[in-house]
Amino acid sequence: MKKKTPTASISFQILPKARNDKHAIKIIDTVIALVKELGVTYEVGPMETTMEGDLDTMIAVIRIAQDTCIREGATSVFTNVKILYNPKGVMTIEQKVTKHR
Repeated sequence: MKKKTPTASISFQILPKARNDKHAIKIIDTVIALVKELGVTYEVGPMETTMEGDLDTMIAVIRIAQDTCIREGATSVFTNVKILYNPKGVMTIEQKVTKHR
């Protein structure tokens, strides 16, 4: 079966307000595990995570990620989001980065 062309790429950076840096990193690790568990195509970078697929699905993942931060003890969450959207399809993460590796 041919893989469906993604219609969006979303990069997001989650910055939970936590007790200390160690606690914030633990929360971020939990969010990354959640993204993996939800089964979206993603790649973790040093400053943000990039996902690809259906726009509505990925927006929902970000919302769940924010709720997860609060559930894990953050008092608030600042989230930076970048979205590339084209209903006809966008380049995959692999297509964008392979030539640079």
